[in-house]
Amino acid sequence: MDKNELLSIIEGMLFLSGDEGLSIKQLTQVLEITKKEATLLMDELFEVYENKEVKGIDLVNYGGIYKLITLSKHHDYYIKMIEQNEATLSNAALETLAIIAYNQPVTRLKVEEIRGVGCDAMIRKLVAKALIKEAGREDTPGKPILYEVTDEFMDAFSLTTLDELPELKEIKEDFDSDDIFNTKYTEKRL
Repeated sequence: MDKNELLSIIEGMLFLSGDEGLSIKQLTQVLEITKKEATLLMDELFEVYENKEVKGIDLVNYGGIYKLITLSKHHDYYIKMIEQNEATLSNAALETLAIIAYNQPVTRLKVEEIRGVGCDAMIRKLVAKALIKEAGREDTPGKPILYEVTDEFMDAFSLTTLDELPELKEIKEDFDSDDIFNTKYTEKRL
């Protein structure tokens, strides 16, 4: 495989890894290359990002973890975009939010196990909307982040306490057997 193809793959991997980023060890394992080769490729990718004339994201290395980040000088525009998109939540966002509300504090991995799909981007979106927040770290290998709902979540759904959430049994009984997606618990404008 040529160098440009490897750089392209690494860039995609960085995008998919999101906030968790990638280590040299992960690169060596996935790409089946040496530590030295991985380090040289990352150095070259840094040069690519440094020399780009137009860019909205940058490549950083924080504590041996490589990540793609947005440029802080564009922060005001990102906030404006997020505020414009705050009106509704997708079904996937509502699902993820419900899992966190009912199981908090909960790790991303547990949410993914329950939903059956990756939730990294959705969790980032919910954090950006201030509906969930980090609630510490689980005392297990890797120390995964624990998530819980915020006061903004409580306000958005007009809840005083989480005890006001409907019982899961209530929700199950409310499903129409012909269309399991139509329930009284639908998307809500925030």
